[in-house]
Amino acid sequence: MRVGVPREIKPDEYRVGLTPTAVREYVGRGHEVFVETGAGVGAGYGDDLYARAGASLLPDAAAVFDAARLIVKVKEPQAPEWARLTKDHILFTYLHLAPDPTQAEGLLASGCAAIAYETVTDADGGLPLLAPMSEVAGRLAVLSAGATLLKHNGGMGLLICGVPGSPPARVLVLGGGVVGMNAARMAAGLGAEVVVVERSIPRMRELDDMFRGRVVTRYSTRDAVDEEVLKADVVIGAVLTAGASAPTMVTAAHLPRMKPGSVLVDVSIDQGGCFETSRPTTHKDPTYVVDGVVHYCVANMPGAAPRTSSEALVHATLPFGLQLADRGLEALEANVHLAKGLNVLAGEITHPAVAEALGKPFRDPFGAWS
Repeated sequence: MRVGVPREIKPDEYRVGLTPTAVREYVGRGHEVFVETGAGVGAGYGDDLYARAGASLLPDAAAVFDAARLIVKVKEPQAPEWARLTKDHILFTYLHLAPDPTQAEGLLASGCAAIAYETVTDADGGLPLLAPMSEVAGRLAVLSAGATLLKHNGGMGLLICGVPGSPPARVLVLGGGVVGMNAARMAAGLGAEVVVVERSIPRMRELDDMFRGRVVTRYSTRDAVDEEVLKADVVIGAVLTAGASAPTMVTAAHLPRMKPGSVLVDVSIDQGGCFETSRPTTHKDPTYVVDGVVHYCVANMPGAAPRTSSEALVHATLPFGLQLADRGLEALEANVHLAKGLNVLAGEITHPAVAEALGKPFRDPFGAWS
């Protein structure tokens, strides 16, 4: 298989689809790897490391797309990349199609096979390729919230951990999944007062056992959310509906009643956001204020730690990527969990939640080989 690694072109994105270590694994299996010059520089991987691992360096993205069949990326393809995709390509990356119909149309028009990291499942129904970035994002959410709470960054001037005699911030985490658990862990570790709102009782039991009373859990109802949002100094949105848009948890009507200078961090922004007033921001311009509440809605939060994030992501994606390189789309026959991650095939939507969110017909990918 000819494997291509283009440089990420989304603003403030420094991660890379394959590290030099991963390239060596592909080459060791007999595959050719083509890497765009400078693709790994932002994550600390120079071109010399890729060359040493056995990759061929190409001068631009166009050359990479022309040379390769399997394209391995990090973020969803941007408009110039849609134009380079063809029916001969397999795209393996994050897609987040549900809130992005324009991207979906571009991929459908290309005819490529697009497999989204965030919809690949494991035997237990988990999302193993989303998990590492969720871990990074959950931890970064608390660090970002702590910085945003400071007065010069627009916050109320509160130190998230407090000091003796002055209480810490109250951090509300909406959702107790991977993002929420990591956010709660980070916030509790810093000394904040932490509340997690979650709708799964078994998950709340797990969190209670994990934190041994250090974190308060509440069952997710409208009343619980209304009460806790108004008490919070920081609200971290960490809800996920796999393949679909995130549900709205905090409405515009909440904001005038929240504490002035409080902070909303929307980790769900890639899936459309879970706050009604959310809109994507960048690392260069991460915040904006609505009704006195500071919104932090960076759409690629793990991109702020590209070295850690690239390594963690590649460790999770490598086994699946190697299967695709070894067998192409036939790998989907042998791996039902990888097949479930297929979102676009031959110009049709193949993931039911994505199809529902976009209002498009759904094609069962398993029918392609039956």
